[in-house]
Amino acid sequence: MKKVSLIARIFICLIIGVFLGIICKNLDIVFPIRILATLSGLFGNFLSFIIPLIIIGFIVPGIASLGGKSGKGLLITTIIAYISTIIAGFLAWASGQTLLPKFIKENILLSNGGQAIEPYFSVDMPPIMGVMSALVLAFLLGIGLSKIKNSTLLKSMEDFSSVVLMVVTKVLIPLVPIYIGCVFAKLSFSGEIFNTLKSFGIVYLILFSLQIIYLLIQYSIAGIIKKKNPIALIKNMMPAYLTAVGTQSSAATIPVTLACTKDNDVQDKVADFVIPLCATIHLSGDTITLVLTSMAVMYMNGNIPTFSMMMPFIFMLGITMIAAPGVPGGGVMSALGLLESMFGFGGIEKPIMIALHAAQDSFGTATNITGDGAIAIIIEYIINRKSNSKTEETEYDDITEAV
Repeated sequence: MKKVSLIARIFICLIIGVFLGIICKNLDIVFPIRILATLSGLFGNFLSFIIPLIIIGFIVPGIASLGGKSGKGLLITTIIAYISTIIAGFLAWASGQTLLPKFIKENILLSNGGQAIEPYFSVDMPPIMGVMSALVLAFLLGIGLSKIKNSTLLKSMEDFSSVVLMVVTKVLIPLVPIYIGCVFAKLSFSGEIFNTLKSFGIVYLILFSLQIIYLLIQYSIAGIIKKKNPIALIKNMMPAYLTAVGTQSSAATIPVTLACTKDNDVQDKVADFVIPLCATIHLSGDTITLVLTSMAVMYMNGNIPTFSMMMPFIFMLGITMIAAPGVPGGGVMSALGLLESMFGFGGIEKPIMIALHAAQDSFGTATNITGDGAIAIIIEYIINRKSNSKTEETEYDDITEAV
């Protein structure tokens, strides 16, 4: 199974879970579902325990490393990448608000029905701190350590980050397909699984359309700035897009993204700085996915995701996913804390969010890195414009002194 991709493993376990739930329901056999409920409960409790550690482990080194760099280019790139991520989130919210209520039935997740299957036993694993406490601590440590040169604590935090990353890659990610299979077995036992799966299909149609539309928006702006055909710019980025679909990692795709960006006549010095940085901080594809799918899950639960609920989530999402590891599922693992603390997502909703994110992770990553090429064009324009402005000011000063 190690050679099988994550999405394939999730799909296999999901199908097995659905059919097992249906068979047990038809035969009126409860004990297999109770065993699965026990396993999913244990994993869910461990997931809740590890979430604050993931937040601290991912965010502290990420913010500290960004702050350790210097230059206006860093600030400009970070601001534009964050703005792009936020715009993507609000586009997803506006689209979801308009389209999702027309296609999704309320209360089809039947959280209460799923929870009626009692586990044989449970083990409490209370988190060492709340999600918001972990976020505040991560921001304070990250910003503070960015100002201290050769910090011993930063080295310790990097080691801690490596441990957390090891837990995510060696424990959480391998067990996630089984966890999802257990949850879908409970859902199918409740009898409403097919309505749920039908709604997921509609969500994906909207999701993929939004990702394509957002790339067209990004490259339309880049095309106007570069005075080139946006379609031609996107065509040059297709090798990077396809590579990201295969690797599911922005970091692993950096060399190809760099080459494609330079094919769009972006200066080497700009591309060499912007592309590796944006691979970490520009997450428009993941943001579209997490915003739209979380809204879909809320509608399925009979809740209405209002603007006042989604706005802080979108703003926090752009920060929380900083330095999410270059492994499949890193983005959603970083966002689980926000989903739990802001929307109250629990043992049913969180695995569904993981499954929804994993099923499109390749295309979300591809949207992220393809958009990085457009960001590089915009950054190049801003930097060159400032350089030209400074040159004109210098020439004016020289003329004034001569006079």
